[in-house]
Amino acid sequence: MTRASSLRRTAAAILAAGALLAPPLAGHAEDALVSYKSLAPEIALDLAKAALDSCRARGYQVAVVVVDRAGQPQVVLRDRYAGAHTVPTATGKAWTAASFRTSTRELVAAAQPGQPQAGLRNLPNVVLIAGGLTVEAGGALVGAVGVSGAPGGDEDEACAHAGIEAVRERLEF
Repeated sequence: MTRASSLRRTAAAILAAGALLAPPLAGHAEDALVSYKSLAPEIALDLAKAALDSCRARGYQVAVVVVDRAGQPQVVLRDRYAGAHTVPTATGKAWTAASFRTSTRELVAAAQPGQPQAGLRNLPNVVLIAGGLTVEAGGALVGAVGVSGAPGGDEDEACAHAGIEAVRERLEF
């Protein structure tokens, strides 16, 4: 047997073994597409209204933004006397919460100078101020809400939380 024929047999054996070990192609078609839940516009609007109402009841003029799971705005509400900065700040809080899949309060702590995640502060569009919360349903992220304009992130977050709680029963599936 020549060296060339020996190499051909070895190559054929490797290819045959690879074919046997490879997953079937039929299963790949199922992996090509994914399904996910998203907030209905009506629920996103009700969430935003409830957050706005919660802040109004506390005497705060705010902006509320609800984004989908990809961070794209679904609802933007700004109270009549909320500052000009509140809409982009609320949008940034909601986008940040959705993008990192955690509250902006938790990210503030993780991104302090000297911490491993300190670099988050330098990323574009990231707003590291409390007041951005994720919205989950059935254990899956379906969106996020950001509130801006109350005196401090704690108050913004309380209003965002009130908005989520107002639609909580409608989110469970």
